[in-house]
Amino acid sequence: MPTIDSGHTAWMLVSTVLVILMIIPGLALFYGGLVRAKNVLSVLMQVLAGFAMIALLWVAYGYSLAFGGPTEGGLAGYIGDFSKFFLYGVPPEAVSGSIPELVFVVFQLTFAAITCTLVVGGIAERMKFGAVMLFLAIWFTFSYVPIAHMVWSGGGLLFNMGALDFAGGTVVHINSGVAALVAAIILGPRMGFLKEPIAPHNLVFTFIGASLLWVGWFGFNAGSALAANGTAAQAFLNTITAPAAAALAWALGEKFTRGHASLLGAASGAVAGLVAITPAAGFAGTFGSIVLGAVAALICLWAVVTLKPWLKYDDSLDVFGIHGIGGIVGAIGTAIVAAPSLGGFGPGGADYSIGGQLVTQITAVVIAVVWSAVVALVALLIVKAVMGLRVTESAETDGLDLTSHGERAYN
Repeated sequence: MPTIDSGHTAWMLVSTVLVILMIIPGLALFYGGLVRAKNVLSVLMQVLAGFAMIALLWVAYGYSLAFGGPTEGGLAGYIGDFSKFFLYGVPPEAVSGSIPELVFVVFQLTFAAITCTLVVGGIAERMKFGAVMLFLAIWFTFSYVPIAHMVWSGGGLLFNMGALDFAGGTVVHINSGVAALVAAIILGPRMGFLKEPIAPHNLVFTFIGASLLWVGWFGFNAGSALAANGTAAQAFLNTITAPAAAALAWALGEKFTRGHASLLGAASGAVAGLVAITPAAGFAGTFGSIVLGAVAALICLWAVVTLKPWLKYDDSLDVFGIHGIGGIVGAIGTAIVAAPSLGGFGPGGADYSIGGQLVTQITAVVIAVVWSAVVALVALLIVKAVMGLRVTESAETDGLDLTSHGERAYN
């Protein structure tokens, strides 16, 4: 009979709290500082309300569809069922591995919540509040839940293919980054985009938010070991070394290409490194994590500084540039850094094949990109038909804080 390990359980409860810290206040402050002063409260509200809504949807049906149901036959490779609707059949004494199943439920709840609230950064400063909420609800149901099932559930399509995603490179970062990109394109750019400066109003907020994200990410990555063990320790260490290398790499890249190393750049680099190491956190060795973080930072820097202006899409807070691109680099790079011959801890030992794993990882990336993009597009078209997507030009000019929420951040 499976038994509960109190040490593992305690660590998982702490990890869950750390991931909540990533969202509110971490992500909220990170995003809040990056927008203009007239829109800061709207972003904080979208993160807070998004977290609250997804938490309820997760316990209602999200967990059941992501982790419930048979492991073979029918749609088992793509989605679960409603056997655990509103956590039916998940009493306090139910065990998952060596922890209470309810602890696993709430840990996974935080992953669902941060994935959906990450999307907020791509649509900041121009989307109706009600439209944001309806879009997130639809996208959560038809994109996050199936991809989580495919990657992490025992009967999932990508799980059975052997795709490696320790803590959410495809499920969280590629998924949210692609959705943010599609939403940004469908919404259209903010007024004045590429015509006038749209500067962050409070980089101190952004620095505090980035710091809280980094601290919370230890729960995100090390907690994904689902135990207090050596794998958690390696993931914990990688969650220091990868973003450390990434922060410095981004700063150096800025210095050589733009003449200065900025705080915003270093903070963005740290987040890019955290994103990239996420799928590899429990598979990469220490040196591999450093290389992966540095490479991801430079590629994300190019995506933010060069790719976005070239393609002229207004991903307001660079969700695609950092989470989408960083997630793709991390997911594909996992195949390399997980190789035991390179100091990694991938499955198979001496039989591990970098080439074979690369094919699997790229396949998983393509499926995640296409799935998220299609669901996001359909969800946006539904929301547009129901209530419209954008605020009026006058509301955008006056700011969403006042026009959508009736308040100002600074009086």
